[in-house]
Amino acid sequence: MNSLLTWSVLVGTSALCYSIKLLGYLVPARWFAHDRLQRINSLIPVVLLSALVVAQALAVKTHIVLDHRAAGVAAAFAALIAKAPFPVVVVSAAVTSALVYRLR
Repeated sequence: MNSLLTWSVLVGTSALCYSIKLLGYLVPARWFAHDRLQRINSLIPVVLLSALVVAQALAVKTHIVLDHRAAGVAAAFAALIAKAPFPVVVVSAAVTSALVYRLR
């Protein structure tokens, strides 16, 4: 890609994102007041973060791999199921991932 095309795509994408943000202010507030929409909106960040974690832990380019990262995620999941505090979850995932990486 040449420089002009790259900058054109960047400026166009930025303008589109800003336009979408401005359109959000035009939506009537009563549309957002429905209970069903509130429940759905509260779940969107959880779903997006979960998808990001899975994609980062199990994918390398276009391949699915099971390596030390998957072991770390599994350890974090087990700690979450056990209702461990957040720092314990992070440390258990990091230690498990490091041990599996080192032993491999």
